[in-house]
Amino acid sequence: MKLPVTSYGDSGSPVVVMHGLFGSGRNWMTAARRLAESSHRVFALDLRNHGSSPHVPTMSYPEMAEDVRETITGLGVGPVALVGHSMGGKTAMLTAIDHPDVVDRLVVVDAAPVSYPPAFVQYAQAMRTADLRNVTRRADVDAQLAEAVPTPGTRAFLLQNLILDDQGARWRPNLPVIEAALGDISGWPDGVTGSYDGPTLFVYGGKSDYVQQDHRATIEAYFPHVRYAVVPEAGHWVHAERLDDFLAAVTPFLA
Repeated sequence: MKLPVTSYGDSGSPVVVMHGLFGSGRNWMTAARRLAESSHRVFALDLRNHGSSPHVPTMSYPEMAEDVRETITGLGVGPVALVGHSMGGKTAMLTAIDHPDVVDRLVVVDAAPVSYPPAFVQYAQAMRTADLRNVTRRADVDAQLAEAVPTPGTRAFLLQNLILDDQGARWRPNLPVIEAALGDISGWPDGVTGSYDGPTLFVYGGKSDYVQQDHRATIEAYFPHVRYAVVPEAGHWVHAERLDDFLAAVTPFLA
């Protein structure tokens, strides 16, 4: 299916950016605007069951990669520089492997083509089970999430998904489907045997453990023309935590 797109910039080489779990294209707003200032036309996607995308019953990586291919084709701007963070990074990797005709170059942000232990289950459960009746302030839901999500910054990130309007309070993502798919989202699809021969950059946080030295053989089997860039002071959300350092690594590669 075609995904909702927010565009930044009117001209320049096309860059498509994709968010991670519980995110949306809005998470890339500041970075996208900065990239648009560097002679790029940037398109931020909402992946399925996130942001403004339709709620559908499944969300495997092959499905999400096909969504991205269809969306890029529909935009008529390809091939593009494809940039993805975390879940979006895995989606970007598989899109490049399965649909190299729409990908000019690839940037993967703090993810590797490996299976991680299922994470964020407690976040999904806490969001899904929060009592949203009579909620009028985000602070009311923040208090309910505090036990399962003790870090205020993480709660603030999750609460970006809360809609508060005349119809009451509700979550924007499709939480039941996301929760059911967390095993697949944390993993890497079985049977991926191809590779992507285009220019590839893996950017990762020095304080994150998502991209490790022992992942490199697997990365290089899928992406033989890979380069690496570490942002030493960043954790998992590299582009949000250290935007200037992130752009310093990515902008020359995109050019």
